[in-house]
Amino acid sequence: MASDLEDLNLRYVAAYLLAVLGGKKSPDNADLVKILSSVGVEVDTERLSKVIKVLAVKDAEDLIKKGRENLSSMSVGGASAAAPAVAALVDTAAGVLVTEAKKEEKKEESESESESESEDDDRGFALFV
Repeated sequence: MASDLEDLNLRYVAAYLLAVLGGKKSPDNADLVKILSSVGVEVDTERLSKVIKVLAVKDAEDLIKKGRENLSSMSVGGASAAAPAVAALVDTAAGVLVTEAKKEEKKEESESESESESEDDDRGFALFV
């Protein structure tokens, strides 16, 4: 099961895709806040901005196409087809977010490691200089 943070981000991705499907080429914070608040979701504007930033450089139609390709391997029928379809679309877009977040996290970790290594080097040898 997804954590609360992942679930919250998935809601933002779903709202973004809904806005695009509704005709907005580049949804902004206000558009997504309107969608999310209409269903009682409290919005963290910082997280929402990150989701918009990542998805704005992606083609939403491609994300939807990839989600549909994922659906083609599933056997779905009847009225219950909408929920898995939305889930597949959100999963595809969420995958993009997770990948971007991991890249950013690795970059931050490597920067902080290099800073702490230089501090450690000075501590041991500064006593003898």
